[in-house]
Amino acid sequence: MNHKKQKNRIKRLFSRFYEVRSGVSFVACTAMILVCSVLISGFSERSTQDILTENALNVNSFTGSDSLNIIIDPGHGGADGGATGANGVLEKDLNLDLSLKLRDMLLFHGYRAVMTREDDSMHFSEGSPLSKKVQDTKYRVDLTKGYENCIFVSIHMNKFVSPKYSGLQVYYSQNDPESIEIAKRIQTLTRELLQCENDRKVKKADSTIYVLDKATVPAVLVECGFLSNEEETALLCSNEYRKLLASVIFEALDGYISEKSTDK
Repeated sequence: MNHKKQKNRIKRLFSRFYEVRSGVSFVACTAMILVCSVLISGFSERSTQDILTENALNVNSFTGSDSLNIIIDPGHGGADGGATGANGVLEKDLNLDLSLKLRDMLLFHGYRAVMTREDDSMHFSEGSPLSKKVQDTKYRVDLTKGYENCIFVSIHMNKFVSPKYSGLQVYYSQNDPESIEIAKRIQTLTRELLQCENDRKVKKADSTIYVLDKATVPAVLVECGFLSNEEETALLCSNEYRKLLASVIFEALDGYISEKSTDK
C-alpha cells in the first residue's frame, strides 16, 4: 500500500470515530453525555461508565443473550508506574489515556466495555500477605471470571536497552485459540494503517506475562510502542497519535467481533 492510500485510509478511520455523520464531533457528543451523567448523578449512584453505556449509539452492537464484554486493562497504575520514557513520561499514564479512548469508542458504537482501572490506582488490600503489585495483577485476571463472555485487551508500552527499536507488537494468550486471531488483526491493521514499516509478528505469551498466562478467555496484550525510542516516545505523547492507535485497535476488535457474529 502506498503512503497516499495509507494516509487516506487513516483519515477515514479517524473521522469514523471522532465525527458523527451530521457533523457533530465525537468529543462533543461524549461531552454532552458526561454532562447528563453529572446531572443524573445527584439522583442516582450509577457510574459515568454506566451512563455512557446506556447512551451509546448502538451502531454495531453485539446482541443476544450472550452479549460480549470487552475488558480493557490499562497496564500498571498507582505506585507502579511501569516504564519511564526518554522524556520522563510514565507508561501508566499513557496506558490509561489510550485505554479510555478505546473504551469510549467501544461504548459509542454500542459495545459493552469494562475497565480494570479508570484512574491512577491499584487494587490491593493492606492486610494481604501478597504484595500490592501481585494483588493488583491478580485482580485484573479475576475480573474476567465475572463475565461469561468477554475479551481481555491489555494496553502497555514497551522498553528496551537499545533505543533503536520501535513499533507496536501484540502478545496473545495460549489458553484460548481466539487470542491469536485477535492479535493478528491488531498487528496487521497497525501495519496497514499506521506503521507501514512495522514488520513485527504477534508473539505467544509465556509465564512472565501473568495476565495472559492466567487468562482463560480470549486475551491479548498490546505493546503500543517503545518508550526507549525518543522519536516513538514523542509520538506516543501526542494526543492525536494516541487517538489513531485507539482507532486502529478498535477497528481490529470491531472487525473480529463482526465476523464472529456473522458466523453464528
